Amino acid sequence: MGLHDIVTPLDSAVLETKEQYKAYFKLVKHGFNALVDALKQKDICTERELEFLSQYCDLMLYSLEAFRVKYLFDDEEKMRIDLTESGFPNYLEFRYLLNDLALKQEFIEKLPPAQQLKEEFLDTLLKQKKPVADKKLHQAASIVYYTSVDRNYIFRRFVQGKIVRTNDRTIGRNLVSWSFYDVSLNRPFVGYMYFDVNKTSVADYQAEIYEALEKVADRNMDVEMMAYAIDKRLPKLYPRSLKLIDLGPLHSIFAKDELAITHSLLKAIGNKDLDLSNFAFSLRAAHIESKGTFKEGSFFNKQHFQIWTEPKRERLLFAPHRTLQILYNDIPDELNLLTQNPIEIPAVNL
Repeated sequence: MGLHDIVTPLDSAVLETKEQYKAYFKLVKHGFNALVDALKQKDICTERELEFLSQYCDLMLYSLEAFRVKYLFDDEEKMRIDLTESGFPNYLEFRYLLNDLALKQEFIEKLPPAQQLKEEFLDTLLKQKKPVADKKLHQAASIVYYTSVDRNYIFRRFVQGKIVRTNDRTIGRNLVSWSFYDVSLNRPFVGYMYFDVNKTSVADYQAEIYEALEKVADRNMDVEMMAYAIDKRLPKLYPRSLKLIDLGPLHSIFAKDELAITHSLLKAIGNKDLDLSNFAFSLRAAHIESKGTFKEGSFFNKQHFQIWTEPKRERLLFAPHRTLQILYNDIPDELNLLTQNPIEIPAVNL
């Protein structure tokens, strides 16, 4: 089954062939890169926030490339695109990837030496004039997988960014970013917090900040709840603003969710109004700022908490021109729910 045999109804999300893998990874890579480029032109993220977001996207793309190598010649196991509102791999795929790499030495010892495989390939191709057996190709791909993929660059359930100085009193003198893969939605999120500290230094408080973020800001939740949880856990920290960005879903031929945008896209592809390369990238952002503090607790154990503004929520859609035309014709009411007009991004050629 080739790329053009992908079934459009909501029945499956398995990448069966190398052609489908190649198309999927090319589509996701293009989607992330186009998204970052488009955000540079919009007032959604600052330049520094975009720099961090781009780094988290690079981790995702590195992981997807690792998946491609892992499943390249595997006839038994196939990677599945998550069936929820995602368009990305199920979170368990990342867990399996990390587990594999933790035991890579054990797996490598079970494989033939790379030089031996090279000699066998040359003998088969040049002397015997025969194609290399799938088993040998799988062994070669496994060697590449276990020896070239760096565990440190794999996207994890929680990815901590470093604290950097802003030297800006109006927004907070410090900025910390982080990213996580929500296990219920199977989508990547990116968070930013601007903050000051009281009666301590950032260096002395850094470990507590990182620990708190990993424990209370590692899953999708209302931005107000996340801000309060961080504020409560870190009494010496004064959060000034918090932003949470939801990257996805990615609507494409590989998505199998129940969303109106995905259904419209799949219907147009099924009717041959769009080709298989068309896609759309949804994004949601929520941003709150502190407008004061209040005290809570006993006389001897009072803690300052932030009073937050109403969240500023944005719902955006990025898609190539032809895709936007179809969506405007088919589901205009759905597009009217966006906080600004859909943003055009370049198409991709699969």
